[in-house]
Amino acid sequence: MCKSRLAVLAGGVGAARFLSGLVHVVPPETVTAIVNTGDDIVIHGLKVCPDIDIIIYTLAGIVDTEKGWGIEDDTSNCLSMLGKLGHETWFRLGDGDIGVHIHRTEQLRQGAILEDVIEDIRLALGVPARIVPMTNSPAQTHIDTGTGILPFQEYFVRRACLDPVQNIILKGIEEALPASSVLDAISTAEAVLIAPSNPFVSIGPILSVPGIRDAVIRTNTPVVAISPIIAGAAVKGPAARMMENLGHEVSVLGIARIYRDLVDVMVIDRQDSALAAQIEELGMRVVVTDTVMSSQRKKNSLAKIVLQASENVK
Repeated sequence: MCKSRLAVLAGGVGAARFLSGLVHVVPPETVTAIVNTGDDIVIHGLKVCPDIDIIIYTLAGIVDTEKGWGIEDDTSNCLSMLGKLGHETWFRLGDGDIGVHIHRTEQLRQGAILEDVIEDIRLALGVPARIVPMTNSPAQTHIDTGTGILPFQEYFVRRACLDPVQNIILKGIEEALPASSVLDAISTAEAVLIAPSNPFVSIGPILSVPGIRDAVIRTNTPVVAISPIIAGAAVKGPAARMMENLGHEVSVLGIARIYRDLVDVMVIDRQDSALAAQIEELGMRVVVTDTVMSSQRKKNSLAKIVLQASENVK
């Protein structure tokens, strides 16, 4: 069941949970997570990479498991002082988290590229799986609400996803290049896995970097996606609301239609088994299992099933 190389397109808490299962059932050094950076933000002068950091903290065993992001038992003295000094504090950063952002920002200011800084951080925190950004270039996700365009974190954190979504704009994506190891990770993988992440603002930006979607389409290895939608709802985040706003059916069938030109196998939850036949009509094989990752045992089990699904592709 062990693949010698795995590439995982990833972003957000769902991806971090899936990866934490995957590295328990295969040698972690065989896993390369290609991570969304469209929701990166500069705040208080610091470069913050939320999806990258969630995944690194999770695989380092230091994530705040209750929230799904940030560092466990972190303090917030720095942010509290910033508030007293009149700064906005809607983007919550813990003190240990700020230490990571200071390091990253300083390295970038000295001329380092993002993927090298991420490599430095993941090694320092003891993460054996490779974590690479989709691009080293600025490529920022913005949300068109119909009444204004918001940077993603303004929409997601500050406004708590309450605005309608009329369009998703990826500023700078046309000029972006894949990070140096991304295309090689896809072309040499024995399976490409799409984590249970938001297809529009986590996976979508990765696939929009010129060259990455084509690399996934061209690969001769199995491509397996895990649905982030269960029984018509997102496990976490705004994916379901975005699907509805953008005119997609809010179901695993809607997810399958989004991925139909990319994916060989869709992994869906048992609650959605009635839709399996319709997904198969799109040309995909369907695997039905428990996709709710509520414990480490369930994360490991899902990872094993996804790997088995990739091995059974003809």
